Amino acid sequence: MKSILVTGLCTLHWGRLQYGNIGNYYIVEPLFRQLHKHFPDYKIVTTFQMDEQFIRKEDIEVVPMELYYAWNEDDVPNAYKDVEVAEKRAYHIECELTPWVECLLNCEYVINVSGDMWGDNAEHVGHKRFLVDCLKMKAAQILQKKTILYAVTPGPFSDKKENQLAKEVFNKFDLVVIREKVSRDNLIKWGFSIEHVVWAPCPSFLFETNKDYRSKWTQSIEESHEQQRKVIGITFGGFNMPCGPYDMWPRVEEQYEVYVKLAEYVMNVLKADIVIFSHTNGFDLPPHFHLKCGRDYMILEQFYHILLKKNPKYEEHIKLINEPLLPCDIKKVIGSLDMLITGRVHASVAATSQCIPTVYVEYDRRVIYSDKMTGFSAQLGMEEFVCEPQNWDGLRDKVTECFRHLDDVKARLEETVPVIKEEAQSAFDMIKGIK
Repeated sequence: MKSILVTGLCTLHWGRLQYGNIGNYYIVEPLFRQLHKHFPDYKIVTTFQMDEQFIRKEDIEVVPMELYYAWNEDDVPNAYKDVEVAEKRAYHIECELTPWVECLLNCEYVINVSGDMWGDNAEHVGHKRFLVDCLKMKAAQILQKKTILYAVTPGPFSDKKENQLAKEVFNKFDLVVIREKVSRDNLIKWGFSIEHVVWAPCPSFLFETNKDYRSKWTQSIEESHEQQRKVIGITFGGFNMPCGPYDMWPRVEEQYEVYVKLAEYVMNVLKADIVIFSHTNGFDLPPHFHLKCGRDYMILEQFYHILLKKNPKYEEHIKLINEPLLPCDIKKVIGSLDMLITGRVHASVAATSQCIPTVYVEYDRRVIYSDKMTGFSAQLGMEEFVCEPQNWDGLRDKVTECFRHLDDVKARLEETVPVIKEEAQSAFDMIKGIK
């Protein structure tokens, strides 16, 4: 049976794609479903470490993560060995196969899913991880597999040696599917060829909500609406804070100054209620698996308590979601809002895919470089609502503009979103069309 290998920098330890960053799950579930839809006769194999329930439900086969990256000192030499063995195999020289090369030989397509990590940002996840990814892809290309870099926000690229290898590998991908049009301009700026580059929206736009989900959180939003008050969601994380690293803890109250002013403005001037929620989860590993609040939650909980310390009466107008919710359930909560202010890009997808007006808070570039907010907003015609995290005047003005025109923004999204979803599916037709 022919097979497709799904791998790349989104390869993480067991559970992290499924129970950690919610945005990652928004990507992987539609990805596997679309692959089955467009390649019904293919087996789907992946280095993504999913649980048994997901494996059965989505009909995939999981291979050991260590074939790709193991977070140890052997990762780089193993990747160079993969290239060496692939070259010998290509020239019909007898040699012992590496596990990675053996895996490659059994597949026709290699789909690299790396999000915004294909470049310098991979180093946040593992040492020399980007170098390893490039070498793994080079081995696949030497073996003449059809290689696709999918749903990627590439760059930046600061290491000269790795940059040279990255360009070599990038140019040999059969197809590169960028998820933000601004990435095309960046690639040209960085000296990459765009011959095989196409744009398609992130598959996260295709992720489905749990329409039947009801809880005290959705009930709270309904109660605010009954009192004729709009409800605005707020979420952000370490990448939106004024200093890093992104996982810094503890944090001092002064770092929340802009967000506190924002919340007070929403309640006191716009007369709206607030739902604060995390778009990441955490979990305890089996055999005592337990879903729990993630890293962002600590930041948001501190933000919530700073607000209540300033004025205990704010509790009447603020709800903090203090439990982890499944991706399909938090998307239902987001879809119940009147508006969202988010520093998490896939929370924006959860909102806009349900036509909820959204203000995008960029990552603070002192912490990490990313064009995701600009790119994701622009494809929807929403770039006017992108703001820098520490620019209070700009943030206030964007929020005010969006709030004052909720009906108009919602109507625009109702026209745009169906087209975006169709274009997201079109990427799989392009992959299938590779000769």
